[in-house]
Amino acid sequence: MARRVAVIGAGNAGLVCIKCCLDEGLEPVCFESSDDIGGLWRFKEKAEAERSSIYRSLVVNTSKEMMCFSDFPMPAHYPNYMSHSQLLQYFRLYADHFDLLKHIHFQTTVRSVRQKHDFSQSGQWEVVTESSDGCKETHVFDAVFVCSGNFTHPVTPNFPGIDTFQGKCSHSWEYKDPDEFCGKRVVIVGIGNSGGDIAVEISRVAEKTFLSIREGGWVAGRMGSSGLPMDMMLLRRAVVMLVQRLPRALLNWVLERLYNQKYDHRLYGLQPSYRILDRPLVINDDLPGRILQGALQSIQHWLSLGYYPPRDL
Repeated sequence: MARRVAVIGAGNAGLVCIKCCLDEGLEPVCFESSDDIGGLWRFKEKAEAERSSIYRSLVVNTSKEMMCFSDFPMPAHYPNYMSHSQLLQYFRLYADHFDLLKHIHFQTTVRSVRQKHDFSQSGQWEVVTESSDGCKETHVFDAVFVCSGNFTHPVTPNFPGIDTFQGKCSHSWEYKDPDEFCGKRVVIVGIGNSGGDIAVEISRVAEKTFLSIREGGWVAGRMGSSGLPMDMMLLRRAVVMLVQRLPRALLNWVLERLYNQKYDHRLYGLQPSYRILDRPLVINDDLPGRILQGALQSIQHWLSLGYYPPRDL
């Protein structure tokens, strides 16, 4: 009898787990709390509590050549860097090709996962689920894959002055498009990939946009040499061998000079306080250009909301 495996979530990780279980002769049972696959990559007009949320203009940071499943290449007509809707369609093609949907229980929420009372002997788990009509069931599995993602709960820092600030404060989890910021003065806190994307997009419609940076960031575009995707040029055996053999200090020096040749991060107010290999790059094609045009201004060591006039956002 095949060992039963619970898979929690039917996003990209959940789909892969179902496929791998089938390859190994296991019996996967996937529980998905929503009514469809895709997880993070399902765009919704409004953010929903307890679910991941993305903005309308989101484009992936990894090229299709580097992110496709090894046993299911992406369609040739897909662009190198896809929109969220194209990536979701790819997941649908993947699920249909390997007949994965029949293993998924939609609109079923996992309420608890616990070791059975005889776990030391059986190694089994008790999983309690609840369907959309409120019906609860207890299942027993030999293993559990948790594929529920980590972007479901926005984390908002407590800035001085946030309680008395007269403008609107929101998290990138809530952001969908820049329309509501037209003609306003806006500050975006943080230079992660979403912060950079949102700052660029809002700067096209806002009166003035500020990007608050605590430690700076090394910014790179998606395009590499000869117009090819950057990750295709960097993630090669020869490059990996060099990285493994050369001193880290030398690699940092070479890469920092390389990225500063296109634009000096210090002059653009982006100079990081850390070395380039210490953290992931910020992927953004338009951020330096918006700073150069004056539509976006980077500021460092922003301390409180009280610094901006009440009408600012």
